[in-house]
Amino acid sequence: MSEFFDAADGRRIAYAVSGEGPAIFCLPGISRTMVDYADLARHLAPRHQVIRMDYRGRGASGWAENPVAEYTPIVEGQDMMALAAHLGIERGTIVGTSRGGIIGMLLAAGQPHFVSGLVLNDIGAVVERAGLEFIMTYIGLDPGLADFETAAARMKTNFSAAFPGLTEADWMAFARRTYRDDGGRPALAYDPDLREATAVALENSPPDLWKLFDAVQAPILTLRGEHSNILSAGTLAEMARRRPDMTHLTIADRGHVPFLDEPEALSAIDRFLLEVHA
Repeated sequence: MSEFFDAADGRRIAYAVSGEGPAIFCLPGISRTMVDYADLARHLAPRHQVIRMDYRGRGASGWAENPVAEYTPIVEGQDMMALAAHLGIERGTIVGTSRGGIIGMLLAAGQPHFVSGLVLNDIGAVVERAGLEFIMTYIGLDPGLADFETAAARMKTNFSAAFPGLTEADWMAFARRTYRDDGGRPALAYDPDLREATAVALENSPPDLWKLFDAVQAPILTLRGEHSNILSAGTLAEMARRRPDMTHLTIADRGHVPFLDEPEALSAIDRFLLEVHA
């Protein structure tokens, strides 16, 4: 069940907390919601306090008045820090998927006193243009799907090369995590104006993520999908060269992004958190 708090500008932000122990903040991808972290939260909750958040304009959170100005990693990071203050949390580990990992790097570099560890899920210091262009083929567009069976079939067609071996039940679960149920019809689970904000960001000069990555002092675990179109094997290798202490793992049969329910991903996260909190 979601809870809510008001960001500094009054935007209503949805979040969920489960478990007790060291704080783990779970930040989803650009158009995703806290639902993506349900399995990881169940796995971690016996030993950690897991905080999941819907960015403004996604899931149950309020939509922006100015999408271009508000739907940015900087504002979303400020919302996460406001949530931490709301909950009285002074330090935590961030698990960031895709866009969430960029937010995690921003916070780890800018507020090192807060971030005790950083898990990057299929994101790194270079974001491949091909992956961004693929995102623009669907973000903010009405899927035009009659039911979830059709949605699951569409996702299988579009993503099966990157996610081989998924069962029909897996594809249905993927569709359910991706779309909001509008009386049985799959609908966008976010503000469609996120498309405009994303397009404007792509037109501008991208930030130097290498500079951001190099500024992170906290321990890092990076997970990469074997078939990712966002994080290349070459980028991951260079990240490991620059940060020899970084733990990294490539998840077989996954594209952008690993679901974080894979046994090898869960084991890597467990080991990493044990070291961070030792």
